[in-house]
Amino acid sequence: MITSMREDLGLHADALMLRERRGAVLASNIANAATPHFKARDFDFAAELARATGAGGGPSLAVAGAGHIAATSLEAGPQGLGYRVPVSPSLDGNTVEIGVEQVQFAENTTDYQASLTLLNRRISGLMTAIRGE
Repeated sequence: MITSMREDLGLHADALMLRERRGAVLASNIANAATPHFKARDFDFAAELARATGAGGGPSLAVAGAGHIAATSLEAGPQGLGYRVPVSPSLDGNTVEIGVEQVQFAENTTDYQASLTLLNRRISGLMTAIRGE
């Protein structure tokens, strides 16, 4: 049975595009770390990937007690982006915490590379099948 390229590469391609978008958002946060009243933005990658692939959401995490930290640290915002809730906001109203942003950016970069590697392997496998090797 012949499947479309979208079906063959769908999850990896969607993940790669979302990782690229998230990298741009995180880079913007880092670039504006010293801008007064700038609000750090981000989005829930897993939820966006599920939405992009049409998959239903899996089990969600709940806060069991008053001292527990919520599973998400984003407040809803327009365009699928949320505002990051700072642990210690600055006096000038900027919510960018450079350490948090750098860690998120590094993790996103690593995940981007992993998605790219998986996508390359999938394409290599398809090319092998096409050539009949």
